[in-house]
Amino acid sequence: MEKMSKPNRKAFLSLMTRKNNLLRIVSVIALIASLTIPLSEIAAKTGDKSDFVYVGTYTRRGVSKGIYGYRFTPSTGDIVPLGLMAEAPHPSYLIVSPNQRFLYSTNEHESATDPGNSVTAYARDVTTGKLTLINKVSSKGMGPAHIAIDKTGKFLAVANFGSGSIAVYSIHPDGSLGEATAFDQHTGSGGDPVRQAGPHAHCVLFSPDNRFLLVAEHGLDKIFVYKFNRSTGALEPNDPPFYSVKPAWAPRHLAFQPNGKYLYVISEIGSKLTTFDYNAAHGTLKEVQTISALPDGFSGESRSAEVELDRAGKFLYGSNRGDNSIIVTAVNPKDGTLTPVEFVSTQGKTPRNFAFDPSGNYFFVGNQDSDTVVIFRVDRTTGKLTPTGQVLKDAAEPSCVLFVAAQ
Repeated sequence: MEKMSKPNRKAFLSLMTRKNNLLRIVSVIALIASLTIPLSEIAAKTGDKSDFVYVGTYTRRGVSKGIYGYRFTPSTGDIVPLGLMAEAPHPSYLIVSPNQRFLYSTNEHESATDPGNSVTAYARDVTTGKLTLINKVSSKGMGPAHIAIDKTGKFLAVANFGSGSIAVYSIHPDGSLGEATAFDQHTGSGGDPVRQAGPHAHCVLFSPDNRFLLVAEHGLDKIFVYKFNRSTGALEPNDPPFYSVKPAWAPRHLAFQPNGKYLYVISEIGSKLTTFDYNAAHGTLKEVQTISALPDGFSGESRSAEVELDRAGKFLYGSNRGDNSIIVTAVNPKDGTLTPVEFVSTQGKTPRNFAFDPSGNYFFVGNQDSDTVVIFRVDRTTGKLTPTGQVLKDAAEPSCVLFVAAQ
């Protein structure tokens, strides 16, 4: 091999030095770029899916501005705040469309003279989770507290707590809300002359087969059942048109067992959990069992709020505002009856709403009066809850927690 001359050797070494430096620069640039990749892309490359979490709030104190968002990765338990997703007055209850492209919110106001008392439609950016206003319609009542979407995604029902009425709206293909297809104004009073002087519809729920709409009437101590026309969105009273609970119990929220055999009702004033046998063919109810939602020996003032089952329908959970606890109950698969498992502190005040993440391994509780959302780990074998130590403080006056699974 011919020996390289001294000048050529020097030039060669200089070239190699420049090449190595260039490689180092490229490596540094690649490292910096990797640190700025959005969390969604990192999750996709590593196989970790991150779900969106939306928190609806009250905006009475001017601290909260509307709907807030987070990204949650169940495989690691990590959660990242995304900030204000949509500015809105009192977006107290949220729901997502079956195709996940649209989100709907109540705008709950406490008097007829307040602006609002409406339902708002938003388009969802499935990549960033950001919400864009589509349109807003009157709820045709005062204090809309709860909404539900039928199984086809073509109709939305709303319960007006303040005025004791319900309405159904068509949903257009672009996600916008159309004209009302049904309306019913309840009348009468309940067992508590102060808090039930008039009707207060608090929850709407479509049956699993989409043939009926059920309504928890807080002010009348009744569960209304309507026949639902899946083509037109019209409502017709079922036969019988309602079922009564004990006076002054005030049924608040409803939940169907996943197999559709049982309906569960949590009553606010009475702090009760009631199991109803549900006849899907006729939309009829038969009471099976009622238990207290509060611990034995509790003597203070407390009002029960939310009720939900885990994904498998093995455990049912209810929230107590006052005792500030979650009751965990085991569901008997043979008859739907409930057996208390434990009572867990929500580590905050006034747990209005809670939700399971799509994996079923985590449980988020919104404590309205302490401005916190507390995260628990779920033991799916026993149903028990263990706090993770994670507390979200970005959304003041949280009133609703909504998960949208990663696509």
